Order: sequence, then structure tokens, then C-alpha cells
Amino acid sequence: MTKITVIGSISMDLVTSTSRVAEAGETVFGQDFSMVPGGKGANQAVAIARLAKNDRVIMIGKVGQDEFAEVIKKNFAANHVIFDKVGTVSQTTGIAQITLYDGDNRIIIVPGANNQVKTDEWKRTEEWQEIASSDLVVLQNEIPHETNLEIAHFCWAHQIKVLYNPAPARETDLEMLDFVDYVTPNEHECKELFPDLSLEEALARYPRKLIVTQGVRGVTFHDGNVIQLIPAIKAKVVDTTGAGDTFNGAFAYALTQKLSLESAVKFAVIASHLSVQKFGAQGGMPTLEEVMAVQETIRQAHL
Repeated sequence: MTKITVIGSISMDLVTSTSRVAEAGETVFGQDFSMVPGGKGANQAVAIARLAKNDRVIMIGKVGQDEFAEVIKKNFAANHVIFDKVGTVSQTTGIAQITLYDGDNRIIIVPGANNQVKTDEWKRTEEWQEIASSDLVVLQNEIPHETNLEIAHFCWAHQIKVLYNPAPARETDLEMLDFVDYVTPNEHECKELFPDLSLEEALARYPRKLIVTQGVRGVTFHDGNVIQLIPAIKAKVVDTTGAGDTFNGAFAYALTQKLSLESAVKFAVIASHLSVQKFGAQGGMPTLEEVMAVQETIRQAHL
């Protein structure tokens, strides 16, 4: 049995679908509205838990004192994510305002309680013990950078592998790179990380560490010898929200199953391919059986 600990953001997604995005000062009609649990940390934890039936998935984060928090906790329970280290603070639960338009999304984040995910209080609690006993720790950028950096230093000192998803990108991300094992930006975040390098130069500088997602093109990385591109799989897209989180969750799971880097990326590409075919960040996150079924279809097609 493996154990993956996710430290990160927990939010409620407020999702509006529209056929036209409003210009400044303009009002337009939307088509649909939904409230669904989200946040990069929570999404990645759920993505892992959907795949990891016999493994432990721990979520560490913060929610507010509001009705959103109870909905989110029930969602963790339904998806078999262990959330007893999710604390409550006297702020609002994080919010993501998501607009779905023309097969893509536009997102505004209000961090709320996520800004209170700090290590100061952990000296009196069990969070460090949870991290110390993990096979893999997963981090993202919707909690304070100082928190991520201290966790990364701790994991480096204790030889615990870390998957770091630098999203959304921020100027301090480079401080993390020497202390993590895998870095998974999308192509825009990669350009912000390495503004003076081409994609090829950045990949060559961080072989087997920098894994760049490129949307419909696929995922690229340097395997130590050459640059590899794992192509995306064509899909009828319903909602791209959470596709990156699904990739990261599936990649994290695959790494703990001792798959090679190439096989882990291919596994995660299939998971993200399935995720965009349903509504919501978590709505399309697949089970292990669903991913394996696509793997078998691909295998049969190549016989």
C-alpha cells in the first residue's frame, strides 16, 4: 500500500457556461450555472483517489466557516480522500469563478482560506508526520509560496519525492526547482519560469524532471537522451477545467506504481483525455478501470 499526500488549495468552483463572453461594461446571458468542489489541491487528491483504490490519499489544506466547507468535506469522503488534516479558519472557503466558452475556460481565483495553509502551526500537530511517511508529496501554487518551499526543503532532507505543479505561475517558482523531483507546468507557465530559454533548452536543462503539458499537442519531456513528445488523444471536449489536475493526479499515482517516466506520462495523458469529456473539474476524472480500458484499446490498435 502506498501513501500520497497532497498539500494545496481547496475551493468551490462557481461555473458559468456562455455562448458569448461579455465585453467591458456589457451584460450577456449565460446558459448554465453550477457549484462544484474544486481547487487544484483538492482536484489532484480526488484524481489520485479515483485511481488508487488500495492506497491512502491524504489531503492537507484549509476551508472556511461556511456552507461550502461541508459540501467539500462530503465530496472528499465520497471519493475516499482522507481529510482529517483539513483545518477550518475564520475566512471564506476559496472560490474559483469559472467561465466556460467555446470549449475552453477562463478562471478567477479568490484564495480565501487557502492563504492560511501555513506550516507555523504544524509544530504542534501531526502534519509533518503525515508528510514524513509519504511515498510522494504533491504541491501546487494556490497556497503560499513560503509553505511550499518549507515542505519542499523538508521532503528533500528526508528523501521524500515531490511532484510540484507550478500553477498558476509566480516569480518565486524557481526557488523550488532544486528541492523537487518533478515539475509539471503547462507551456505558458513554462515560458514564465524560463523566459530566456526555448522550450527545448528548458527541457534539456532539467531532464527527467521538467514535464510540460501542451494541451492538444500532448506532453513533452527530456528522457536524458532526447526530447520525447507523448501526443494527446483526440476527444469530444465538454469541459477542459481540471484536465491539468487530472494529468497531475494520474501522473502522481503512476509514479508510485513504479512505472517508467514515459509510461507514467502516457498513463496520465489517457486520464486527462477522459477528463475533458465530462462536465466539471472532477466530473470526468476517471477510475483505474476506465484508464486501463483505453490502454487496452490503444494496445489492440497497435497489434
